[in-house]
Amino acid sequence: LRVAACVPQPGRREQTVRWSVLACETVAMFASSTVADRSATRDAPMPNARRHASSVGVQSMKHRPIDNPPNPYHSVHAEWLEPPPEARIEVFEDNSRSILSRNESPDLPFRWSINPYRGCQHACTYCYARPSHEYLDWGAGTDFETKLTVKLDAPALLRKSLNKPSWKGEPILFSGNTDCYQPLEASHELTRRCLEVCLEFRNPIVIVTKAFLVVRDVELIAELNRKAGAVVYLSIPFADGETAKAFEPQAPPPARRFEAVRRLSEAGIPVGVFVAPIIPGVTDRDIPEILRRAADAGARSATYTPLRLPTSVQSVFIDRLQKAMPLRAKKVIGMIRAMRGGSLDDARFGHRMRGSGPYWESIGRLFRVCRQKYGLDESLSPFPAGGSRSSSLGGGRDRSDAPSAQMSFDFVA
Repeated sequence: LRVAACVPQPGRREQTVRWSVLACETVAMFASSTVADRSATRDAPMPNARRHASSVGVQSMKHRPIDNPPNPYHSVHAEWLEPPPEARIEVFEDNSRSILSRNESPDLPFRWSINPYRGCQHACTYCYARPSHEYLDWGAGTDFETKLTVKLDAPALLRKSLNKPSWKGEPILFSGNTDCYQPLEASHELTRRCLEVCLEFRNPIVIVTKAFLVVRDVELIAELNRKAGAVVYLSIPFADGETAKAFEPQAPPPARRFEAVRRLSEAGIPVGVFVAPIIPGVTDRDIPEILRRAADAGARSATYTPLRLPTSVQSVFIDRLQKAMPLRAKKVIGMIRAMRGGSLDDARFGHRMRGSGPYWESIGRLFRVCRQKYGLDESLSPFPAGGSRSSSLGGGRDRSDAPSAQMSFDFVA
């Protein structure tokens, strides 16, 4: 890894200037203006890319000191003797030689995924991807939110993969690990350029994101849907903006995500909501309202998963929970253990994406009732209406005998 100069691609200056403002707004959660309103930024001077990254870090991480749980791959964990410094965003170039990740887990409904970025500025406390940062010799806490890597060669690597004779045109999931539309995307446009490659090869795609920035590419995704097949899922686990801010401090508020659902739906793009994770005692009561608002915005499907707290994520989540909800924290932790067989996480295949026990069974019944009430489907197909394609979508499992190929995120159905 080496520090990257975040220089925009030639010929993309105007669009980069326009959307760099959106990156800052996404981080700072200033989401009141519309996309059209931002056209005024076209004549703004081109910001220094390195300074731009640093300014976002200062704004988003203000009063947030460096704080990481011990890295299990290190033999020594250093503790600060004085108050640690503020965390600031640093951007690094990732010289990966491939871009498609092959999933072999039987728990996940996709085989191929693409992640143009490592780390995520949304800073969701419950993010299961946090431990992956420890493989890079960084931490799963503030390092995950501020030490970010960009795969500048992602579009070229994707074109190389799709051009191979062995490629079968299977759907590709964007955001299998971290959000492909996090604020860095506003200036780097790696996700957009990868989508353009998928359009060139007419390869179906599925996007999962929390970001309002996805509406920037609504025309591109709509064309991809017409010619190859495209599905977008907005991750919306909270109905209340204040509660969401406590656990997703730098992600767009729920209202903006519902607005994104509406805009995508109006463009004819199949869109669903991913109510994940469901945090016992915190977000379970929001399920009826989320599904109602999703249906009103034009969503076609809804699915859900329980909270997962693998390894280092436990300390990050519990610390934020105790600070945000000191009176409820103990009860919430007890309910998590109740649906995980007495522990905070169950990493076994076949169990990690599912809960168990009476409480989780009641959540399943509530979700199915609400989904039926508001006319939402369980899943969406990434293929155009009436189309079909022979492909396996089950993480390496042979599903060629399935009656229809669908990218379903309903892990618990």
